[in-house]
Amino acid sequence: MFELIKYGEFEVGDHNNKIQIILLNTLRDKETFLNSAKYRFNGKNQKIPNYLITREGKIIQLLENTESPKFFLDKKINQNSIIVCLENLGWLQKEPLNENYINWIGDIYKGNVFEKKWRDYFFWEPYSEIQIEATAFICKKLFEEISIKKQVVGHNTKINGAERTEGVLCRSNFSQDFTDVNPSFDFELFLKYIEDEQFT
Repeated sequence: MFELIKYGEFEVGDHNNKIQIILLNTLRDKETFLNSAKYRFNGKNQKIPNYLITREGKIIQLLENTESPKFFLDKKINQNSIIVCLENLGWLQKEPLNENYINWIGDIYKGNVFEKKWRDYFFWEPYSEIQIEATAFICKKLFEEISIKKQVVGHNTKINGAERTEGVLCRSNFSQDFTDVNPSFDFELFLKYIEDEQFT
């Protein structure tokens, strides 16, 4: 069983009609991400997820379920969604003179990489299994508590009408400009955990 850890006091505005859970990445490590959430724009950052899932499977709640962070330009998507952000650097670049990889802001990454050409990138930080399990746990909890439709778009490619699709989506389902969740996300494992009755 996973526990929810409350973090910070943020205000981004309420909206009650939630129909979607949208998965996306931090694109940085959890400490840097949480510091950015707290201090960016003089503490008035509006891109605060409802939940952060760390690589170790910790579930950190930053906003209430009724609150609507502003991750999309479309106000309606923001109002209708609960944002679940996974700690993940996303796409990586290989440094030419050594075996290291760097992320989009130049941080060095020395862990395992997932290789697949997708949306003009080749190397990705993988998600951990416990992280996928924790993500499934919070999604199931939200299905029950908010009556979001128990439905998952089981891939990360763009779909038509994503803004009207109920259930769990990825940010990359909305546009080809987004790369989260990345190709290393194990949708088969995620769906298995979603269907696992031990969470009910």
